[in-house]
Amino acid sequence: MKPQFPQDFENNYQIHLNRLKLNGMQPKTIDAYSRAIRRAGDYFDYQINALTEAQLTEYFADLLASHSWSTLKHDLYGLKFYYEKVLHQRWPAPDLIKPPRVQRLPDIVTVEQMQRIIAATKVLSYRVFFYTLYSLGLRLGEGLRLEVGDIDADRQRVQIRDAKGNKDRFVPLPTATLLTLRRHWAVHRNPVLLFPNRHGGLKRAHRATTPLDRSGVQKALCAVTQSCGLKKELARTAYVTAMPPTSLKPASA
Repeated sequence: MKPQFPQDFENNYQIHLNRLKLNGMQPKTIDAYSRAIRRAGDYFDYQINALTEAQLTEYFADLLASHSWSTLKHDLYGLKFYYEKVLHQRWPAPDLIKPPRVQRLPDIVTVEQMQRIIAATKVLSYRVFFYTLYSLGLRLGEGLRLEVGDIDADRQRVQIRDAKGNKDRFVPLPTATLLTLRRHWAVHRNPVLLFPNRHGGLKRAHRATTPLDRSGVQKALCAVTQSCGLKKELARTAYVTAMPPTSLKPASA
């Protein structure tokens, strides 16, 4: 159910959403920045149009006690965007937040581990999806957005659209991945999507207009990795082309 906001706050909140869209922000960024406005509104009784540096200092200090530095940064950027693009005011607290510099190496999934994950994945669409993500080195959202027209078999490459920074890029397409995608497409035959949603079952997959559900994919991956005894967080996998195509065998859709 949509929350009830005071009228002035609601008006500016909608302007904020529209400005985010018009500035070409990605859906995840729009969600994070709009959440920042709702959170600040709740904290300040929806009076956020004339906040002082002292108020913001107290607010972000309280927020840090219960949220991560990543959340703080998103809330900071969301509020700054609100002040600059909606209120047309200067941000009242420059240099307020300086997160600590932490450099973490990503978890790298080995070929053997990925083979175990794929072998343990019973649903064909998820199995092929995990294989594609791993062999192409894609983020979750990039894999979900893949379309039939993004596959360039002649040049052995894949066009990744709306990647990080709103940029497109090309990645090499291993022959084993191409063959796997062709076999998978022959099962669902959707004219646009490489990974159509499973809401209507296999019989309606060719008519689907949306890709696999993000949360469903994440839950499936979490369940499979736990069943394999793996503790790594697999938000993004390393680029590997050495996986044999025999790791993928027909399974129930």
